[in-house]
Amino acid sequence: MGKTSAGFWTVLGVMLLAGCAHQPSVKVDNSEQPYRIGREDVLDIAVWRDPELSRTLPVRPDGFISMPMVGELQAAGKTPTELAEALKHSLQPYVQEPRVTVIVREVNSSRVFVTGEVHNPGAYPLRGRVSLLQAIALAGGFTDFANSDGIVVIRTDTNGSQIPVRYSDLISPDGGQELILRPGDTIVVP
Repeated sequence: MGKTSAGFWTVLGVMLLAGCAHQPSVKVDNSEQPYRIGREDVLDIAVWRDPELSRTLPVRPDGFISMPMVGELQAAGKTPTELAEALKHSLQPYVQEPRVTVIVREVNSSRVFVTGEVHNPGAYPLRGRVSLLQAIALAGGFTDFANSDGIVVIRTDTNGSQIPVRYSDLISPDGGQELILRPGDTIVVP
């Protein structure tokens, strides 16, 4: 009875450990984030009562814009309101009580990248709320050799985080968490 009991507990232990091998999905912040200006976006900058300073400018590939009297100013990574405040501060020595408005005219920087075992890897524009499943569909779906339960989303936020995702969790009826993509995310399908 000792060997049978030990064998039973060994098998039960292995089964329990195998059941625990499935890791719970990572909690992801899907909250709406304010739009951040990116490289190659086009901005309308209006300085109230000063048409010579008001203009439409592209954000250069290095993330800067050039304005008269202000010179070079970092635009990429700022919200339109933050950039307007920076411009206002830079113009104060030259313009009495400057009122600056920044409007994003063209969004050209908002992209996600899909690479690995998908039919059409590449960069895809991010228009509105796009989920991971939608991005994989845009890339033509998985190839025959894809490890769909080994997907990693590399997020280019301040943490440089990597989010492991199991496709089977995303499509499960018991509610896998939807992952909303952000500009600059890279989806790697091994």
